[in-house]
Amino acid sequence: MLKLYHAHHSTCSQKVRLALAEKGLEYESVIVDLANKAHLTPEYLAINPNGVVPTLVHDDASITDSSVIVEYIDEVFADHPLVPKDPVARARVRAWMRFLEEVPTYAVRVPSFNKAFLNRFDGLTNEEFADQQAGPRPLRKHFYLKMSKDGFGSDAVQESIDQMKLTCGRMQRALENGPWLAGQDFSLADVVAAPLIDRIDDLGMSDIWAEEFPLVGVWFAQLKARPSYDVAMYKGARLSETHAISDLIKN
Repeated sequence: MLKLYHAHHSTCSQKVRLALAEKGLEYESVIVDLANKAHLTPEYLAINPNGVVPTLVHDDASITDSSVIVEYIDEVFADHPLVPKDPVARARVRAWMRFLEEVPTYAVRVPSFNKAFLNRFDGLTNEEFADQQAGPRPLRKHFYLKMSKDGFGSDAVQESIDQMKLTCGRMQRALENGPWLAGQDFSLADVVAAPLIDRIDDLGMSDIWAEEFPLVGVWFAQLKARPSYDVAMYKGARLSETHAISDLIKN
């Protein structure tokens, strides 16, 4: 039995849903209400002490960290492998996964908050906002401490854009030997990249790759044509479907 604790618009949840869909696996879905801090309750922290989504429960084992989860899924369920057998190709996939976790996963959070999530803080006094920032978050507390009620400033936004451009540039070079990031076969590298590129597009920022890195757009179109995409990115899973998308920096 597989049970997935996840959130509709969480990019980390989306990549796990995509891996499950690629494998054709069914699971019990448990939606965690991030806006109401359900991920920080004692009950949820008992299965994921990091206080983030997603968490995969397989029988009695809780598997945490989205990249760990997708590797676990691929190892335990052997059909439709998402990692190559060749050790060098497998290392290439894992190197992509580490880079994607280190650089664009963090980078997309900045425009996500600035363009979609700031209304959570509307009407709060400075003291109430400070309480929100300093809440009991096992991870990402300092991420919240870096922003004001108006979101992240121009320096943080520019750093985020630079990191997303760096990512798209690397993707462009890899995709010259594509059609997928690790070569001819769709892999976990593409699974991890998918929700990040989708989020950038959903926030109206596809100009980051449109002209300079066109192969990223080709890759994205191929991704959306896969049956797994509609399964993982079901109606209501994209931010623009449920949130008003505003300017990147408040005036």
